[in-house]
Amino acid sequence: MSTFNRNSNSAYSVAGSHADASIDQGLRSYMLGVYNYMTFGLALTGLFALGTIFLATTTDPNQAAAQMGNGTLLTSLGVALYGSPLKWVVMLAPLGAVMFLSFRIQAMSASAAKTTFMVYAAIMGLSLSSIFLVYTGGSIARVFFITAASFGALSLFGYTTKKDLSAWGSFLFMGLIGIVIASLVNLFLASSALQFAISVIGVLVFAGLTAYDTQQIKEMYYEGDSGEVAAKKSIMGALRLYLDFINLFIMLLQLFGDRK
Repeated sequence: MSTFNRNSNSAYSVAGSHADASIDQGLRSYMLGVYNYMTFGLALTGLFALGTIFLATTTDPNQAAAQMGNGTLLTSLGVALYGSPLKWVVMLAPLGAVMFLSFRIQAMSASAAKTTFMVYAAIMGLSLSSIFLVYTGGSIARVFFITAASFGALSLFGYTTKKDLSAWGSFLFMGLIGIVIASLVNLFLASSALQFAISVIGVLVFAGLTAYDTQQIKEMYYEGDSGEVAAKKSIMGALRLYLDFINLFIMLLQLFGDRK
């Protein structure tokens, strides 16, 4: 399950060097740290998603505890994760983890914040494993690479543009709130038309947020920060971009994924 929670107002003030990245090695190192944390988080999410679905499904009827409508055989673990009330814990756990990290990072050490982020990424992998029950593996891989290419281009735009994107913030936030409300409503309506509209709008919103967040993260850099503060900023920046990537991926998968 994707998580829409965001802490767009970082605990740290936006202050910093606007020096060109080509001559500012400090900014380069800071942004590299942000992308490294984000990439590691995504890799951890993918590994946990694959590991979970491997343990939750089987091709041996003798080991199956239940069968889904599309023919997928579930193990007892799969029934617990996807067919019992535990599924709500799995779906909502990432939301709780990201809220904890967002609001508690000021009181954490950089190492504790990093550990919490990695735990969150692992929990997200557990939650996202359910996409393998709905979509084919080939379409998941295809959409992932489409997302990666799109994210890279949008983040590069946000990093290099001279245009101030701060005016996008309130507009994108309103769009985000609209997506959350519409998604909650559609849990009860189960409307395919509404889901399509949510996915289209979601792609636009998270595409905009990718560029906007990249610029905001860049402007958070301050060369006078201590190593501890810089590390925390990198982790929070990585979390914001991680959320943009995950949600953009899910929206694109809903539009272009091949269902089983």
